[in-house]
Amino acid sequence: MINKRLLIKNLLAHNDENSFYDKKLKINIGHKEGKAKFLKHVCALSNSNPKNNSYIVIGVKDDDNKIVGVDFFDDSKIQNLINAYLSNPPIVQYENIPFPHLPDDKVVGLVTIRPIDSITSLRKNIWKYYGGSVFFRDGSMSMPKVFDIEIKDVNSKIVAAIEKHAQNNIELTLEGVFDFMNKRQDYNPQYKVFKEYFVLCWSGAKKIVKNETFFSRVDIEMINEQVRLFYSTLDEVSISYSENSFKIIEYVRLGLNKSYKYYKLEEKTIQFNDNANYSIDVNLIFEPPQFNKKVLHHIYNANNAILEKLQKKQELSQNEIEDLKNLAASYLICYLNGFDDALDKLEYSKPYIKDYDAELYISYKETIRVLRKVRYS
Repeated sequence: MINKRLLIKNLLAHNDENSFYDKKLKINIGHKEGKAKFLKHVCALSNSNPKNNSYIVIGVKDDDNKIVGVDFFDDSKIQNLINAYLSNPPIVQYENIPFPHLPDDKVVGLVTIRPIDSITSLRKNIWKYYGGSVFFRDGSMSMPKVFDIEIKDVNSKIVAAIEKHAQNNIELTLEGVFDFMNKRQDYNPQYKVFKEYFVLCWSGAKKIVKNETFFSRVDIEMINEQVRLFYSTLDEVSISYSENSFKIIEYVRLGLNKSYKYYKLEEKTIQFNDNANYSIDVNLIFEPPQFNKKVLHHIYNANNAILEKLQKKQELSQNEIEDLKNLAASYLICYLNGFDDALDKLEYSKPYIKDYDAELYISYKETIRVLRKVRYS
């Protein structure tokens, strides 16, 4: 089993960007340009390295390889994006890798692109790239090219060596467990060994509601691979497990006019197998709450007025300050109830919320995370 933190260190230490490896400070697949560029890089790496795994490391400065991290990104539906836009799509996995020196809310993103024996191309137009385009790596660049020769396999030995040196061992696993237990002392850290092989650690602020146990500020990590499987600072989560599986049900808090409920959002089940493998099954179980349209129109217009004041740097009233705390979530509710323009307003509000208050921006990012899950599903 590969220790993904060690794999990232080996990629950064021994290789410039090439035909099997790329690094990015960040990606943004929430917008067409960012989505198109990501697809281009996946396409180019898949075509240029047809016999081996290819990798994209996200959260690293290009000039000095400094690891600065990115937000936790739990989009298990990223394969849907790949399948929708690429012909002969490779299997692509996005994982969140914690590093000890990073803040709790930051990780390094690791994209693994599995090899396929076919040429990958764009299925349809996106941004400035045309359907049918084929991309290859040219040094550290992903470029459109005409292919008329067989791609030679020049990476197998070096990729195999990098992955071999990133193999996990008992020492790394024990250190990972100790690090997690020490770091999460304030949030009831626990661990469990599955199938005498897999070590899962989790922590969270525990509370009991009507005989049911929920957790907030949840952190769940697969220690063998140094992969963070789940992280949320706000949403409520229920956790259950058996000898062979571990289940997470995520809830999202939504409501209007100071009346809120928790709605089931997503169910994630990690199944541990006898052959030293595990699988993750993710199901969206969210049913959007429906509200009175007249009430929503009033809230939508009030949000727009607050947003306009923020844009003009005008002072907010006390009531508007309170409403601002729920602006992102109420825009989301409006969008889920048929207000299509609310999505544009939500995205437009990002820089103003970010500048206004750091804690409020964390809440905004949680709302975007829920939106992303709903849209891709």
